[in-house]
Amino acid sequence: MTDLTAATESVAQLRTVWRAMVLDRNEEADVRDLPGVAVRWADCRFAFWNAITLTETGADATLLEKRLRQAADIMASKRHPGFLWLFEDLLADDAREALEGAADSAGLSYAFPGTGMAGDLLPVPDAHHPELTFERVTTDEHLLAYADLNSRAYGFPLDDGRDGLAGSRLWKREVYAYLALRDGTPVACAATVEAQGRLFVVLVATEPGQQRRGYGEAVTRKALYEGARATGLTRATLHATVAGAPVYPRIGFEPNSPMRFYALKG
Repeated sequence: MTDLTAATESVAQLRTVWRAMVLDRNEEADVRDLPGVAVRWADCRFAFWNAITLTETGADATLLEKRLRQAADIMASKRHPGFLWLFEDLLADDAREALEGAADSAGLSYAFPGTGMAGDLLPVPDAHHPELTFERVTTDEHLLAYADLNSRAYGFPLDDGRDGLAGSRLWKREVYAYLALRDGTPVACAATVEAQGRLFVVLVATEPGQQRRGYGEAVTRKALYEGARATGLTRATLHATVAGAPVYPRIGFEPNSPMRFYALKG
């Protein structure tokens, strides 16, 4: 795949998966596909479910500035904060050069980097780790444990993470979500969900203080194994943070489009 094709795939996966996630959280979520801008905004306290992304390929500096202002206006109209997910490979060269100035002018601040990844890597072997057992998320108690792991890993208040997952029927029925337990205590989590003929990896987290022990990789392998076994799919995609980026190539993912996350200025 070319970088542009990979970036287009990543955007399509985000639009598809996040539509399901935000409507699961809020039946009245803002789910719109505008010219050049996709809105997937649950307007809940869990910031990852409040997302906007730019969708045009080859956007030049002038168009980029227009779209960033449009995105910022939408974000400013919401009750709860979220992120603009920007895939750099969609931009023309002049737009990349102008990006930081255009974002600043639109009232957006750079939050953190990410990387789109994908691979024809399935099936993978079932996961094994000498310190872990794995349990699928099927109960409200499981959901709260999953939410709390993400909150602690990403620095959110616990109530924010719970607002994103508590009581979800989707996550208990259609998402292949797994907890990794050490001596009965959840220490990591990962999930996969079917989207457009692929498995998308979502909300991988490891308990702070328990990292660099292979827990995140092991539970991600478990979610991929079970998702592939249930669906028969062979391709998987994800959007990695800096913490996860070194892990996924060991499973078979290949990095493609660099990403930038932006929030409204305080």
